[in-house]
Amino acid sequence: MPNFLYLFPIPPEISLVKMRKLITSFILAYIAVFIYPTNSKPSSVAAAFPIWNETGRLSLLAFKDRITQDPLNLTASWNTSIHFCKWQGVSCSTRHPGRVTFLNLAGKKLTGSLPPHLGNLSFLRGINLENNSFQGMIPQEFGRLTRLKSLYLSRNAFQGEIPTNLSYCSNIQVIRLNYNNLVGKIPEELSSLSTNKLKGFYVSVNGLTGSIPPWLGNASSLLDLVMSRNYFQGTIPSELGRLLNLKEFSIHENSLSGEVLPSIYNISSLLVLGLGNNQFHGSIPQDIGLTLPSLRGLYVGKNQFTGHLPVSLSNASGLQQCNFALNTFTGTMLRNLGSLKDLVRFTVFGNQLETDEVEGFSFLTSVTNCSNLELFDIGINRFKGELPTSIANFSTTLQQLFADNNQISGSIPEGIINLIGLTRLGIFANSITGEIPEGIGKLERLQYLYLFDNRISGSVPETIGNITNLQGLYLFTNSLSGNIPPSLGNCKQLQFLHLFGNNLTGFIPKEVLSVSTALSFNLSQNFLTGPLPMEVADMSKLVELNVSNNRLSGEIPSTLSKCIMLESLSLGDNLFGGRIPLALSTLKSLNFLDLSRNNLSGQIPAYLQNFTLLQSLNLSYNNLDGEVPQEGVFRNISVFSIVGNSNLCGGIKSLGLPSCQIPVTKKRGKTLAIKIAISVAISCSVLLAFLLGCLCRKKRPESSPSIMLPTDEQFRQVSYSELVQATNQFSSANLIGEGHFGFVYKGVLGSEAMDVAVKVLKLEEKGASKSFMAECTALRNIRHRNLVKIITTCSSIDSKGEDFKALIFEFMPNGSLEEWLHQSEGDQNEHPRGLSLTQRLSIAIDMASALEYLHHHCHTAIVHGDLKPSNILLGHDMAAHVGDFGLARFLSDSLPTISQTESSSTGIRGTVGYVAPEYGMGSKASIQGDVYSFGILLLEMFTGRRPTNTIFEDGRNLHHFTKTALPEKE
Repeated sequence: MPNFLYLFPIPPEISLVKMRKLITSFILAYIAVFIYPTNSKPSSVAAAFPIWNETGRLSLLAFKDRITQDPLNLTASWNTSIHFCKWQGVSCSTRHPGRVTFLNLAGKKLTGSLPPHLGNLSFLRGINLENNSFQGMIPQEFGRLTRLKSLYLSRNAFQGEIPTNLSYCSNIQVIRLNYNNLVGKIPEELSSLSTNKLKGFYVSVNGLTGSIPPWLGNASSLLDLVMSRNYFQGTIPSELGRLLNLKEFSIHENSLSGEVLPSIYNISSLLVLGLGNNQFHGSIPQDIGLTLPSLRGLYVGKNQFTGHLPVSLSNASGLQQCNFALNTFTGTMLRNLGSLKDLVRFTVFGNQLETDEVEGFSFLTSVTNCSNLELFDIGINRFKGELPTSIANFSTTLQQLFADNNQISGSIPEGIINLIGLTRLGIFANSITGEIPEGIGKLERLQYLYLFDNRISGSVPETIGNITNLQGLYLFTNSLSGNIPPSLGNCKQLQFLHLFGNNLTGFIPKEVLSVSTALSFNLSQNFLTGPLPMEVADMSKLVELNVSNNRLSGEIPSTLSKCIMLESLSLGDNLFGGRIPLALSTLKSLNFLDLSRNNLSGQIPAYLQNFTLLQSLNLSYNNLDGEVPQEGVFRNISVFSIVGNSNLCGGIKSLGLPSCQIPVTKKRGKTLAIKIAISVAISCSVLLAFLLGCLCRKKRPESSPSIMLPTDEQFRQVSYSELVQATNQFSSANLIGEGHFGFVYKGVLGSEAMDVAVKVLKLEEKGASKSFMAECTALRNIRHRNLVKIITTCSSIDSKGEDFKALIFEFMPNGSLEEWLHQSEGDQNEHPRGLSLTQRLSIAIDMASALEYLHHHCHTAIVHGDLKPSNILLGHDMAAHVGDFGLARFLSDSLPTISQTESSSTGIRGTVGYVAPEYGMGSKASIQGDVYSFGILLLEMFTGRRPTNTIFEDGRNLHHFTKTALPEKE
C-alpha cells in the first residue's frame, strides 16, 4: 500500500492515514460494483462503503416509479440489495464507476411515462425504450444529456411536440421517434444538430405537420432520413440534394406536392427512395437506373406521375422492391425486368400501360428469371392478349399474382398450377374463357382465388376442396355450370364463397354449409334446387347469406336462428313455402331481409317490428294474410314492401289496406253462432277488465323511436365482427378509457386503417341504453370543428347473443385534457405537465366555441350537461373537441330527450364538482348550468387544482381558492 501511495500527490492537509482510508474505500467499492458476483450478497459491502453516484440511483428509481405496468416483472431487480449498475437494462461505465451510460429496455411491454430525472444521467450515451407503451411527453430535460449519441423511442405512445432542448445534445447521432403520437412542427432549434455527426433521423408514423426543414440538408453525414406517414406539406427542399451520403430517403404518405428535384435522383448512394402516396407530379427520369445504381427500393406509387416507365431501371441490378402503382404512366411495360434477379415485389397497377403490338406479354417471360419474386401486380391497365404459357415458370416463391381489370383473353394457362407458393391469385374482370384448371387443387397454400367477371365455363373443380387454407373463393359472374362440389366443405377456413351469377344446378351441399368460419355466402342467380339445408345452423358467424334467384323449395329452415350475427338474409325469388319461422326472432342483427317472390303463407311475424336495425324488408309477392304490424320497420313505407299479398289488412294508413275484422259466416248453424258470441263476450269482458286494471296503474311511457344517424351523410355500416377485429377482440391493450356507461377502445377500422375510438356501452348499467339514445339524438344533426366527430354507430348482437351498442368516433391521438392537467395517482406532487399558457388559452377558446355553437347555433339549443376535463379530447394539433353527449338535453318542449322525461328524484345528473349547484335542488338543465361547469373547468385549467381536491373543505371551494390568490382578493 505505501508503494501505491507514491503514485499520487498527497495534499499536505490530508494525513497519510486518511489517504489510506480513501483509497481502500475506492478499491472495495470498485470490487462491490464491478467484480463482486451478483449471486453473492453484496448488500453488506454496499452498506459498509459509500455508493458512488447517488444521483444515478435516484434517477433510475424515479423512472421505476413512473412505470405503471411491468408484466415481465423486469424492474423487480431494481432494489437496494443489488447495485443499480447490475439492474436489468442498465449499463455503467468502466472508466467512471457508478455512471450510467446506457438504458436498454426495448420490447419489455412496459407502460408508463418518462420522468425529468433521466436528464440527470449526464454520462448517458444511449437510450433504447422502443416497442413499449410509454406515454406522455418526451422530457425537455433530455437536453442535459450532452454525451447522448442514440435516442431510440420508436413504437410507443409519446405525445406532444419534439423537445426543442434536444438541440443541446450535440453528440447525438441517431434520433428514432417512429410510431408515436407526436404533433407540431420539427423544431427549428434542432438545426444545431445538422453537423457531421447526425446519421439517422426517424420520425415516421406520427402527427407531425409543417414542412420538411431545409436545414436537414446541412447534415452532411446523414445516412437515413425517414419521415413517412405524417402531415408534412410543401415541396422537397432543394438543400436535401446536398446529402451525398444518404442511403434511405422515405417521405411517403404525407401531403407533399410539386416536382421531385433532379438533385434527389442524383444521390448515387441511395438504397431506398420512398415518395409514394403524396401529390408529386412530373415524370421519373429515364436514366434513374444509371444515377441510382445501388437502389434496393423504389416507391413512387399513388402520386400524379406521368410519362413512361424508366427503361434504365434494369441497370439497378440490386433492386428488390418497386412500386409504380396508381399514377398515370403510359406506354409499354419494361421489357428487361428479368435483369432484376433480386426482385421481390413489383407493382404497376392502376396506370394506363399497354402491351407492345409485337412483343405482347413477352415481359412476363422475362420475369421468370426473378427467382426471389413474391408479388407481381399488373392489374388495372390496358394490357391485351393471352397469358403466355411461360407463366408456369415463374418462381415458386411467388405468393401474389394479379393481372385483373385488363383486356386479357384466352384461357388460364394450365401450368399456373406449378406456382405452389401462391397465396393470392387474381385474374378477375377480364375476358378469360375456357375452364378452371382441374389441377388447381395443387395450390395448397392458396388463401384467395379471384376469377370473377370473366367468361369462364365448365364446372367448379372438385379438387378445390384440397386447398384447405382457402379463405375466399370469388367465381361470380361467369358461365360456370354443374353442381357445387361438396368437397368445399373441406375448406375449414373458408370465409367468403361468392358463386352468384352463374349456371350452377343441383342441391346446395350440406357439407358446404357446415363451415363454421363462414362470413359471407352468396350463391344467388343460379339454378339451384332442393331445400336450404338445416346445417346452415353451423355457420354461427355468418354475416351475409344470399341464395336468392334460384329454384330452392321447402320451408325456411328454423335452424337459421343459430346465425345470430346475420346482417343480410336474401331468400327471394325461390319456391319456399310454409310460414315464416317463429325461431327467426333471434336474428336481431338483421338490417336487410328479402323473402319476396316465394310461396310463403300465414301472418307476418310480429317480432319483425322489434328488429331495430332493419333498414330494408321485402315480403312482396307471397301468400301472406292477416294484419300488418304497425311498429318498427312497418312505420316507414319507404323501407318495407308487402305488395302482391292480397289477403293482408290493417297496417299504417298510407298502405291503403282494409281494416281487419272478424268475419261471421252466414252459413254457420245457430248453435255455433251462439257459442261464438258467448266466447267473444267473455273474451271482451276479460280484455276490458285488463284494460281497466292498466288504467289504474301508472301510465307507461311510450317507447322511444329508434334513433338513426342522418342518411344524407352516407355513414358507413359497421358490424360487430368488424369492431372485434378493429379492437383486437376488445383487448385490454386497446382500452383507453372507462366511464360510468361504457368502455372506450382504440381501434383500426377497415381496409383504410382508420384510427377510431370505439365507445362500447355497458348495457347492464341502469341508464346506459338511455345514454346511448341521448348521445345519438344529440349528435344526429350537430357538426362543428370543436365537437368530437362521430363516424357511425353499431347496434347489434355480440358473440354471446346479447345486445351490443357502440359509438364510433374519430380518434383523438392526444388523449383527454384530464391527462394533460393531472398526473396519475402517486404523482400528485408533480406539476401539471406539458401545456403552456398559450395552449391552455387556445383550448379554452375551442371549448367556448363549441358551447356557443351548441347553445345558440343549433336548430334546437343543446345543453351538454357533463363538461369536465375527461370529456375534452385533443386532436393532432392539440385542438380541443368536446365529447360525450350521454347526458345532453334539448331545450325544447316539443323535442324532449329521454333524460328530460325522468323525474328529478333520480338525483344529480352530471359530475360532482362540475355540475351546477341548482341541479342538486331539482332544477332543469340549462345553458347557465353549462356555463357554470365551463367556469369551473377554466379555473381548473389555470390553477391545476381539481374542484374535488381534498384541500377544499369547511366551505372552501375552487372558486374561493382562486379569489384569495388574486392580489385584490375580490
